[in-house]
Amino acid sequence: MAERRPNKSRGGGLFVRMKLPHHHNNNNNKNGRASQYQDHIFFFSFYLNLKWVICSLFSVFLFTSFLLVTHRRTTAASPFSLSQTTFPHRDPAAISSHSLFESSVPKTNHDLLRDLKVYVYELPAKYNRDWLSDERCEKHLFAAEVAVHRALLSSDIVRTIDPYDADFFFVPVYVSCNFSKINGFPAIGHARSLISSAVELISTTLPFWNRTAGSDHVFVASHDFGACFHTMEDAAMADGIPEILRNSILLQTFGVRHKHPCQEAKHVVVPPYISPESVRSTLEKWPLNGRRDIFAFFRGKMELHPKNISGRFYSKAVRTKIWSKYNSDRRFYLRRQRFAGYQSEMARSMFCLCPLGWAPWSPRLVESVALGCVPVIIADGIQLPFAEKIRWPEISLTVAEDDVGKLGRILDQVARTNLTVIQNNIRDPGIRRALLFHDEMEHGDATWQVLRALAHELDRSRSRRRSPVSDQ
Repeated sequence: MAERRPNKSRGGGLFVRMKLPHHHNNNNNKNGRASQYQDHIFFFSFYLNLKWVICSLFSVFLFTSFLLVTHRRTTAASPFSLSQTTFPHRDPAAISSHSLFESSVPKTNHDLLRDLKVYVYELPAKYNRDWLSDERCEKHLFAAEVAVHRALLSSDIVRTIDPYDADFFFVPVYVSCNFSKINGFPAIGHARSLISSAVELISTTLPFWNRTAGSDHVFVASHDFGACFHTMEDAAMADGIPEILRNSILLQTFGVRHKHPCQEAKHVVVPPYISPESVRSTLEKWPLNGRRDIFAFFRGKMELHPKNISGRFYSKAVRTKIWSKYNSDRRFYLRRQRFAGYQSEMARSMFCLCPLGWAPWSPRLVESVALGCVPVIIADGIQLPFAEKIRWPEISLTVAEDDVGKLGRILDQVARTNLTVIQNNIRDPGIRRALLFHDEMEHGDATWQVLRALAHELDRSRSRRRSPVSDQ
């Protein structure tokens, strides 16, 4: 029976109450309750089992995640080895540099360096470490190849151990440590074959060289005429840069402001290597603001007869002219013999002559600046390192090769006018730091300047890729 009552809830309607018939069969009631109890047991057991399965799956997920993270941290502790490493296959489109997808927001120099990633190849020891058995390898004027390698290995800012994240790839080949048993100078006749061997190894073992034909790979060529790998300019120009390197980026001490076969590749002009420890030791004895009792200084090779047996004129005869003109001039401290303590003489000098040798650059350029002596650059057309950072006209003098005969008058004029200003400029510690390589990179040092140049190149490349393409 049903009764109808007015619904007192808002909105009206009917309230229906059904009156069910009452059964008095106790057996049926017991059977119904037993069936309901069994149903409850079944659903409860199912719930517990489902909960256990979910918890188990979640535990497996957490454990797997832990293993992945641990594996990545373990991998980060040691670089990939070319002899042991295999890389997962990736689609060629995915291998393209990630710089294609970077933000177009302009970045400061600090941001550029922070975002830069460099992968350092782990080559067999014959390409680098074996050469260090000769202690001269890490100390001579060509040792930038060692210093840059060490600085990159120790950097937790730019180095990446995942080559797929890299913007640039550093190839550490030491070609300047094969010292001649005759004169003790580095012999670089093996350089081309050693570098070719290294490129063959990395190009056949890993995919990164082949994807860009080596255009994002970096080599150091800190020799007289850079990657031409010759000490004589005519031979260097005749052979030029090896074909295998012409698409790569070269860090080289050689640089001129005119067209030259030995710089027909992307390159960064770097300073020759001078030990920062030797500079520090000298300045402890002869501080930058100390007394300078030598007016003009030069110690080095000055041929009385510059035309050698091959018919070439060393230093284009400039050094011979300096010796002939000023050897008897008491203002000039000129010495042709070697002396291990020559840096102390530079630290006592006002002007340090930096004439060309076989090549236009000279280690004296770095030493004079580091020791507070005004460099007098006598090398027509030379391109100086890190010109964006170092304002060379404010810390040096440039004298044309043809004006060597006027050198005395030129230096006298500067000494009477603005020598003090130049000396104050050259004492800027940031300038000295920019010209010195350290085993562990310091902010603003020579390796840092190299990376800054690479970061600018990367930023320019990104800008070119973002530029709209003309329909014409």
